[in-house]
Amino acid sequence: MTWQRISRSGIDVAVVGATGAVGEILLTLLDRRRFPIRNLKLLASGNSKGSTVPFAGANLPLDEATPTAFDGAQIVFFAATGALSKTLAPRAVAAGAVVIDKSNTWRMDSTVPLVVPEVNEAALDAHRGIIASPNCTTTGLVMALEPLRRRAGLQSVVVTTLQAVSG
Repeated sequence: MTWQRISRSGIDVAVVGATGAVGEILLTLLDRRRFPIRNLKLLASGNSKGSTVPFAGANLPLDEATPTAFDGAQIVFFAATGALSKTLAPRAVAAGAVVIDKSNTWRMDSTVPLVVPEVNEAALDAHRGIIASPNCTTTGLVMALEPLRRRAGLQSVVVTTLQAVSG
């Protein structure tokens, strides 16, 4: 499993689910916001191994997401299925990485902080290696509601969302 050198300084980052819709957006944002990546490892299912994914003007090779793929990673973004996150996120933590998970696997786990940085960044202090991220609807909603809670004391909201079956 090879790391792709991006710059001479920064963080060693792995992305699990680099070929999916969420993984593609994540990579676009990491590039656009110039996230300080030193080395990058793109991971996906065995079916995608050997394919490439565009990042920062280059086509980077994909490796298979396996329990041994995380050696050297400092941050691992999981943009993959919940089953893969449940199996591999603890392995990434055991290898020394901090995991940021976009699946629903860790959201209700009382030992894993559910974090929207603009709302409850202090919850990051309690992480034990895995940080859960809420779904896209929740993230946008709490970012809009948090200023109302802080300013006006908002205590409850009733929300109904309709989402595509593909979401």
